[in-house]
Amino acid sequence: MPTSALLPAALATDDDHYEDLLGLWSDLEASLHLVLPSPALVPALPAKIQQLETWMRDLVAHDTDAALYLMFQLAGTSTVGYSASHALVCATLCQILATSLQLPPHERHSLVRAALTMNIGMTTLQDQLSLQRDRPSPAQQQAIDQHPQASRRLLEEQGVNDALWLDIVALHHAVPPTQLPLLQQPVAERLARILATTDRYAAMISPRKSRPGRSVVDSTLAVTQGPSGVFDEAGQALVQCAGHYPPGVFVRLDNDETAIVLRRSPTAQAPLVAQVLTAQGFALRQPLLVHLQTSDARISGALTHTEVSLRVNHFAMVQLGLYAARYSEGLQHLVQLPGTP
Repeated sequence: MPTSALLPAALATDDDHYEDLLGLWSDLEASLHLVLPSPALVPALPAKIQQLETWMRDLVAHDTDAALYLMFQLAGTSTVGYSASHALVCATLCQILATSLQLPPHERHSLVRAALTMNIGMTTLQDQLSLQRDRPSPAQQQAIDQHPQASRRLLEEQGVNDALWLDIVALHHAVPPTQLPLLQQPVAERLARILATTDRYAAMISPRKSRPGRSVVDSTLAVTQGPSGVFDEAGQALVQCAGHYPPGVFVRLDNDETAIVLRRSPTAQAPLVAQVLTAQGFALRQPLLVHLQTSDARISGALTHTEVSLRVNHFAMVQLGLYAARYSEGLQHLVQLPGTP
């Protein structure tokens, strides 16, 4: 299996820059955790959400694969609070998907802002449910069922006057009334369908006290088939953007070694990965790049975070993926992918 060592000295100049990048993502998540539980206490809430959207958009534009890596790690491991981490994951995926679909700026802004705030009417309950082993009580289930409209009302009360943003939030759990192709649906229904798909995908990957997270392969199958078991265009578009094995996901190779995906590639089954565990389950002192496009190795399946007992240095992993994309022969095309600005 062709592999290469971790990082050359040539990349040392990027250390501070990428340490700052990871810190900015962490700060963004923490800011959401402060805003979402107490929106009535946030001065000029619409402007604050727009500020957070701009912050996130700039980070995605800087390095889309690094953004995906961090979001898929965040979906399975966040300790800040489920509601904030889930909102950030969904908003990031919506931003990448909207760019790939070439949505007009107003639609993109409304979609991403809706992703950040779709559950703002049940933030505290959402965090509680993620830590609850029992099924929702009747009162909790009623709040879950009513949260799209509750979130819309709260946003209106706090000064949101973007009708499309509000409609997407209100409709993000509604059953689509039409089988029209995605881009032919009315704008609010189309964007709500995109958000609902992203919401469902991210929720399945994320673990709860009541259940482990599902593998990305299981989640992909669920969203590409849709709730009724038929082909779902929004789910297919999402998977095409994020990748069949997205950055940040652990995978098992066909020789029983464990790796983590670093960057997407045009070949769905052959992303750039770094081996982190031997076939016997021992951690490597340094991750090793595996170029699946030129290697005999293949991915045999995706793993959940609970299946991998390993503390990962995300700073080193993001750097390693960037190095490979910039400097490894034959990998320059990795930076030109669906959803990359």
